[in-house]
Amino acid sequence: MTSTSSENRPFHPADLGTLSVIPWSGEAPGTQTETPFLMAYSLGDGPHGREGTALAIRTVLEKAGIPVGSFQDGTQHPSFPVQLLVEGGQAVVTMPHLKAQCPVPHEWLAAADACGHAYFVVTTRAWTEAVPGRPVTEEALTQFAGDANTLEYAAHCLLPVRKLRF
Repeated sequence: MTSTSSENRPFHPADLGTLSVIPWSGEAPGTQTETPFLMAYSLGDGPHGREGTALAIRTVLEKAGIPVGSFQDGTQHPSFPVQLLVEGGQAVVTMPHLKAQCPVPHEWLAAADACGHAYFVVTTRAWTEAVPGRPVTEEALTQFAGDANTLEYAAHCLLPVRKLRF
């Protein structure tokens, strides 16, 4: 099996398709504390379909230094390439080539305030059913976010919660 280095692959934002971020909070495995989670995913609707979308996301992650299959603790690295800003009921995730913003529920904000970080997952697996603007049931979220393929083909990061200072 051969693989192509991400340095040789050009990045075209349209290849990502519709990219979305979904928030939730819950107990993290092995802890008894409420943890805020964010998961970025694509609908797989890029010009090259699901496979092209997965490759585009993988390329972006590799170029950012957070390859698929890895866990990075951004709370330990001030210059970590992924940043999280929480302000006005919104979570804004910024990384090279990408910026995503989503409204977060009060429970998520309370968990973020309490622990000072959020667990961020970027999966290469398309989630065609989770269309932005349409509600996602807790059952559908649990099924997709907890699926071994979703988690295996993802980059995982712990991000410090940053807020604007006045």
